Amino acid sequence: MFLYRHIMSGFVAPKYRPHYVRHVNINDCKGPCFVIWNHLSRLDHAFVMEATYPRKLSIVAGYNEFFRSHLALVFRLMNVIPKKNYNEDIAGVRAMWSIIKQGGCIAFSPEGMSSIYGQNQPIVPGTGRFLKSFGIPVYFVHLSGSYLTSTKVCTDIRPGRVDVELSLLFSPEQLEAMSGDEIQDAINAAFRHDDYAWNKEKRIRYKSRGKICTKLDDICYKCPKCGAELQMTSGGDTIRCEACGNGARMNDYYDFEPFNQDCVLPESPNKWVEMERKDIIGEIRRNPEYSFTEKVKVGCLPTNHLVRHKKTSEPCGEGCLTIDHSGLHFSGTKFGAPWNWELGYDVVYSLPIVTDTSFFSLYIDREYHDIFPERHSVGKMLLLTEEMHRLHVNTWKNFPWCDHLYQK
Repeated sequence: MFLYRHIMSGFVAPKYRPHYVRHVNINDCKGPCFVIWNHLSRLDHAFVMEATYPRKLSIVAGYNEFFRSHLALVFRLMNVIPKKNYNEDIAGVRAMWSIIKQGGCIAFSPEGMSSIYGQNQPIVPGTGRFLKSFGIPVYFVHLSGSYLTSTKVCTDIRPGRVDVELSLLFSPEQLEAMSGDEIQDAINAAFRHDDYAWNKEKRIRYKSRGKICTKLDDICYKCPKCGAELQMTSGGDTIRCEACGNGARMNDYYDFEPFNQDCVLPESPNKWVEMERKDIIGEIRRNPEYSFTEKVKVGCLPTNHLVRHKKTSEPCGEGCLTIDHSGLHFSGTKFGAPWNWELGYDVVYSLPIVTDTSFFSLYIDREYHDIFPERHSVGKMLLLTEEMHRLHVNTWKNFPWCDHLYQK
């Protein structure tokens, strides 16, 4: 931990100009505790660690990350806990319980993965009951600006500024007095944040080196002007609709600058996705036969070696993935043999995005798999899965402040 802290604080974090505000000193807590944070980017661990140092943290990370050659050794040395994202994982819970019994500190993000659009996502169902069952202090690290340093659509680094604020969110007495749902709602409210809106006020420049729109069409896939889907192309500092020419440049403050006065652009990529979500909500409710199919390739984890070159899996199959009102359906091959499966919305409510929005992951028969669509369609498939779940099951509810999206 000492070495990790000095590498991060001395060589990595300074380029992002982190500003720390500590309302409490977590090191005054001599017993076990939790640290939770609003997960904005893959860099968050450095800021969370510094805000709580020298308290030693056992950070929870995705199970699949332990199979990546550049992370495996570091994760073991740092006592990182593996957890299967969006999947029942008794082993992960047992590991956390073991560390708590030893008086340790567990750090995890209740959202389950880093932000996709620059704002917080609803936390994983059951988090409130989970924290209440332990009855130990829960500290909160609130981050701002971290997403803009390394977005989910593109993994490049964009130095700017990150604000880090540490506070006590729940005491043991508060947890005892609250229900699991009340704790859940309180966390969602505390996490409420939009990095794009935050920077509209802060006006901080993030050095993108002319690549600020790279892969932005993965999530901004529908033209706000003509409505064409999967016709947006992006690269460098521009995004454009190939069907009608609508588009814009984006500056280093993440502002859209339309090509001309006839172009139609949302206020931010976040608002763009909100528009797409509302369209999908309406479309699947109007059409009970709605179906979307994509050709995909599949990757899985090796059994006898680590995944190299910063990949997350190795190729193992291909086929067609269909999303409709009954769930996700795959028909294809794996290692040359026929492979078919179905997942209902009672077990899938979102699609974990591992590194960037060019692919997503699923646990099929409790085994990790990556799904790589041929087109830039992950953004649409993600929204479809989430809103199909909310239409038919709705255990992973959207925020109350998003109710307007569901009005006729």
